[in-house]
Amino acid sequence: MTRYLVLANFTDQGIRSVKDTTKRAAAVREMGAQLGVQIKEIYWTLGAYDLALVMEAPDDEAMTAFGLTVGAQGNVRTQTLRAFNADEMQGILGKVR
Repeated sequence: MTRYLVLANFTDQGIRSVKDTTKRAAAVREMGAQLGVQIKEIYWTLGAYDLALVMEAPDDEAMTAFGLTVGAQGNVRTQTLRAFNADEMQGILGKVR
């Protein structure tokens, strides 16, 4: 599985209904599972972003479908980062010339 970090900010719509954020998170977990995307962790954060998620997906296409589906709901805007663990990075470094 490919790992991703997702950073999110509430939209105006999302902050107006912020009291439902944990309920929405549960619904997003279920929706992700239907798309083959697993949410490992969800954190509500202070600072530049309102949420940070650690996720796994079988490929970029599944992750993109997830991101578009979440975005279409209108509660958050996201930024998705592909994440590499140490073993994957070592393999990448082995290809550096």
